[in-house]
Amino acid sequence: MEKQSTWSVVELARDPRRLTCMDYIDNVFHHFFELHGDRLFGDDPSLITGMAYLDDQPVMIIGQNRGRPGKDAIERNYGMAQPEGYRKAQRVAELAEKFNIPLITLVDTPGAYMDVESEYRGQASAIANSIMRMLNFHIPIITVIIGQGGSGGALALAVADQVLMLRKATYSILSPEGFATILYKDVKRAKEAAESMKMTADDLFELEVIDGIIDEADEGNWTDPERTYRSMEETLKQALESYKLYSHDEIIRMRKYRFRIY
Repeated sequence: MEKQSTWSVVELARDPRRLTCMDYIDNVFHHFFELHGDRLFGDDPSLITGMAYLDDQPVMIIGQNRGRPGKDAIERNYGMAQPEGYRKAQRVAELAEKFNIPLITLVDTPGAYMDVESEYRGQASAIANSIMRMLNFHIPIITVIIGQGGSGGALALAVADQVLMLRKATYSILSPEGFATILYKDVKRAKEAAESMKMTADDLFELEVIDGIIDEADEGNWTDPERTYRSMEETLKQALESYKLYSHDEIIRMRKYRFRIY
């Protein structure tokens, strides 16, 4: 099949029919038990956190949930987390560290939520703390970009030992529209900007920014969800198995080296 344009991949990553975080939690993992709240301000429904099993392996999950089109998406703020969401994620990651449970993060966000209230409540600090803490956990951390991986809102949950992407997901420092506005002073050149940004799984794997690509249907993963679920399950099991050979100190040393070489 002829290679799809970057913009067509962007459209697939943004498509409202695309599988959400909860689809993977319900079909790749089992016995999920959700944990709520940051123990400081409140609970952010754009971030789903909790404990589950991957086959017979206990894991902790942090997932960005953009919701289903309509009321659900509005209530979940289209996957754009506020500071209490990132603090909730940090709390759950610390539990994983305490009980020596691998952490899996599912990233799907156009970016962190930008409004005055989020700034008042420490949005930048919450993202920075998340990045810093994830660098220093001794447990294995696996990230999967399942849809849009946008800016610091995605990076806050993607400081991992392995970063994987679904084939029709995107991962970038900002949106093509934002890139076009800054670089070309013309938002209408977003399609052109997308090609320059190298934001697809194939591009990022070639650049060694990510470690692997998870298979999905070319027409969108909602057209063949079982194919995506099984591919993700097998890839995650292999990734976690590989870290059983390393000590906690080796894991953290390799993770820091991974991010420092860039």
